[in-house]
Amino acid sequence: MRRWNGWGDETTVVELPAHGGAFLAARIGPGQVLADASLPSVIAQVPASRLVPHALIVTDAEHRVRHARGQSLADWLAMREGNFGAFPDGVAYPETAAQIRQLLAWAAEQDVLVIPYGGGTSVAGHINPQASSKPVLTLSLERMSRLLELDEQSLIASFGPGANGPQVESQLRARGYTLGHFPQSWELSTLGGWVASRSSGQQSLRYGRIEQLFAGGSLETFAGPLQIPTFPASSAGPDLREVVLGSEGRFGIISEVKVRVSKLAEQEKFYAVFLPSWPQALQAIRTLGQARVPLSMLRLSNAIETETQLALAGHPEQIALLEKYLALRGARIGKCMLTFGVTGNRAQNALSLKQAKKLLKSFGGVFTGTLLGKKWAEGRFRFPYLREGLWQAGYAVDTLETATDWSNVDNLLNKIEASLRGGLAAEGEQVHVFTHLSHVYGEGSSLYTTYVFRPAGSYAGTLERWKKLKQLASETIVNNRGTISHQHGVGRDHAPYLPVEKGELGMAALRALARHFDPEVRLNPGVLIHE
Repeated sequence: MRRWNGWGDETTVVELPAHGGAFLAARIGPGQVLADASLPSVIAQVPASRLVPHALIVTDAEHRVRHARGQSLADWLAMREGNFGAFPDGVAYPETAAQIRQLLAWAAEQDVLVIPYGGGTSVAGHINPQASSKPVLTLSLERMSRLLELDEQSLIASFGPGANGPQVESQLRARGYTLGHFPQSWELSTLGGWVASRSSGQQSLRYGRIEQLFAGGSLETFAGPLQIPTFPASSAGPDLREVVLGSEGRFGIISEVKVRVSKLAEQEKFYAVFLPSWPQALQAIRTLGQARVPLSMLRLSNAIETETQLALAGHPEQIALLEKYLALRGARIGKCMLTFGVTGNRAQNALSLKQAKKLLKSFGGVFTGTLLGKKWAEGRFRFPYLREGLWQAGYAVDTLETATDWSNVDNLLNKIEASLRGGLAAEGEQVHVFTHLSHVYGEGSSLYTTYVFRPAGSYAGTLERWKKLKQLASETIVNNRGTISHQHGVGRDHAPYLPVEKGELGMAALRALARHFDPEVRLNPGVLIHE
């Protein structure tokens, strides 16, 4: 059963180790625990639905609670306090494109707003109903999750948009194929959501981001259906796939997704190497990326993230032995951990590993084999569950991400971390901040920053702390040559900052597209385009 007020399956628990709690207490102070609301108390707040009955729509209170919020820290605080604000008036569960069209026509007749809903993992405010004089319908695509067709000659698979990561991979792997798209939210997020938010998977170095994988499909709009055929390439005008990619439910509802798939690799391994300092590590990962060494994944943690990961890993005796070994090899205080993957046939992987080792050793890299790589692979979808363990220990954690050119990576990273680290200084509060680079390109990299802070004495005070930190970091990003989002999308949280990136003319073009497909502004108003 999914948690109604947090991340993932309620049977999965990732606790903060005792020494991890001591590590955080030494840096930002003892935790501050706030009381959680109960599900019955929240259900009691849900008002009567304003929707007229419809066969595809459920209006009972618990369904509406479970579809009222995403997974941003602001959502987390609202759910934990039991202060949701607004609820959808009902939740629809279509099973076909025809039923989506039927619901859109009904929404126009009944003057209803519509919010598309995939896996509910949004961390940017995509799926939250706002207070409105009009009824709000959340349209869940979870029942549209089947593999519809697999063209094994063209390597194109057609799916319903509501297929989550495990459903996509299990249906493909049964036929000997993979999509290879593994965002951290993989277990819960959906294929349609990946397309709508321009998602990036952890092994995008091999398989590509979702824009490379998205081949075509169907978008249901208030102006009618938009069909996008699959071509290996085309110079026939602007690519209409781009209208769907990153549209965030603002232009229409994705009803079918056609993706480019790959045959399953013969072998896959992940390795960890430690580099003596951040300057050496940064140059090493840039050189690896620009040399186009055929790796499937690169992830570089800065010194503070490396220290934090080792502190929270558990098994302190084993970590102490590792630290001694690394110190003897020249990787001491300030060391940075680089995790990389090789995926393919055995001969190819051996060559890739040889290339990577030779290059990394030239930067002082100390290899530790596959043990830490295996641990990363085993736990890579569990990190979001740590938010629960941290919360129970009295700490709030959030993340933000961006991307910039190599010439600006160090500058932007330092400014983001500084804005967060000093963001609560006026309150006498410390913020623990660390960053990794997880998606590497020839011209630059993504930056993924995590920050941990203590809640205030109330939920309202904690939300204000988050708002202050979020605003400081967002302004720092857009004013220092960073994109407001590399992989999480825009939603409502990032919409105020998008004009800095797109410019006045670009925003006018987006507004024109939205009005073309949705002239009455019924689909996800306020998302992507701040209105």
